[in-house]
Amino acid sequence: MKNQRNKFSPSFKAKVALEAIKGLKTIAQIASEHQVHATQVNAWKKQFLENADSIFESKSKKAAPSKDEITAPLYEEIGRLKMDVKWLEKKL
Repeated sequence: MKNQRNKFSPSFKAKVALEAIKGLKTIAQIASEHQVHATQVNAWKKQFLENADSIFESKSKKAAPSKDEITAPLYEEIGRLKMDVKWLEKKL
């Protein structure tokens, strides 16, 4: 029989990480309660604490694309249009 990997949802991971951060139960208790390995609980806790500052960032900061992301498609379109113009000039 093939072992299947468990895929946990982000909300489940956050719930387990918050329980670990609160410290009301030991990591071993949390791990056995949710049927995950203690190492995994510690990893989720560490990941949660490292990325906690991004929760309070404004959405406009996150969604702002870089200058290259904006200009690259425009330059591609300019190149295509120039090729079309040259082709049309040749055909006329």
